[in-house]
Amino acid sequence: MRLLGFERGLLVFFSACWVVVIADLAGALELAGRLRLSLYAFYSTAAALGWVSGNVYVHRRRGRTKPDRRPLLLVWYLGPLALVAILRLLAPEGEQVAAPLVPIYAFGVLTIFFFVPISFAPPERERL
Repeated sequence: MRLLGFERGLLVFFSACWVVVIADLAGALELAGRLRLSLYAFYSTAAALGWVSGNVYVHRRRGRTKPDRRPLLLVWYLGPLALVAILRLLAPEGEQVAAPLVPIYAFGVLTIFFFVPISFAPPERERL
């Protein structure tokens, strides 16, 4: 895997976020109730993270071959999902139980906003 130092740092940060998510789901941590975030703000955060990470991915993939782009795609797509998952786990438990499909919708929002910049990116020129 050929990642630059910046992506390696993000990979470590996002991996730590996924460990926190898994630890909370396993019951080792208790994150519920630590952050009151409305659903509008939550979805707005998911949309912003998707949009920013999609644009950064488009910029960072320039001049790389397809096998070198795959690790970048994993870092820039799955990483922000960890932040969205943590934000949802920080919501009060009553809100999490009342709206169980919110994480799935947030995943969809982030995915759509991630792939819009990719779909409008100019095609890569083949190197001679």
